[in-house]
Amino acid sequence: MSAAILLATATTVTVGGIAALPLPADSVSVEYQGDAALVLAGHVLIGIDADAEPGKREVRIRTGAGAEQTIDFVVVDREFPEERLTITNRRHVNPEPADLERYARERRIQLDAYALRTALRDDLLPFAMPLEGRISSEFGYRRVLNGQPRARHSGLDIAANTGTPVVVPAPGTVAVTGDFFFNGKTVQIDHGGGLVTMYCHLSRIDVREGDQVRRGQLLGAVGATGRVTGPHLHWTVSLRGVRVDPKAAMATLNGLAGGE
Repeated sequence: MSAAILLATATTVTVGGIAALPLPADSVSVEYQGDAALVLAGHVLIGIDADAEPGKREVRIRTGAGAEQTIDFVVVDREFPEERLTITNRRHVNPEPADLERYARERRIQLDAYALRTALRDDLLPFAMPLEGRISSEFGYRRVLNGQPRARHSGLDIAANTGTPVVVPAPGTVAVTGDFFFNGKTVQIDHGGGLVTMYCHLSRIDVREGDQVRRGQLLGAVGATGRVTGPHLHWTVSLRGVRVDPKAAMATLNGLAGGE
């Protein structure tokens, strides 16, 4: 077996984004940090956590001839603004013990969905917006609720009137539906390959767990359920367990679609 060969060194990706790295045509396996990576349209896709340390990363490839190769890329930092919100339901800022027990159960359900590794769909691209509206909160903002620091915002908030339709951005399988303490009425969709999306604070849900859904299909409607300051859709995109900026995900995926 040959020594590792460096294929590329100049690619950079910002924290919270997705690295899309072209692969040799004869690649048979691709690994990142010891796990199989998502390969789509001749590229390996790597999600970078918003809190990731800047620096060099390495993707390992094995070709049909048995050679091992590497692709390097560089993670660069990004400044995220602080966002201060006032929540009227005090239990959504300082939950009671029963609320915390409920949250722990619901969080496990959501993490299990993010951990799904079903087969990648061949009709995944292009990737559409689930809702047209005003962006009311960007991915990665550092949240301060009623003066108390809280977790980073893990998705994109799109403001719209209650009842505004929310549609499926790409084909997949409904993995989770539920009415959760913080997220309100929620849907998670498994698109295959470790790509999972989530839709929160819905006023209603129009799909069921196990449904096979198509691009543009109605999945529910905008609402103000759970921890909110007003009606909006919270949209999360997770790539193999890493939450990434939905706008960056769309740009990357649709860039691959345009290149096919």
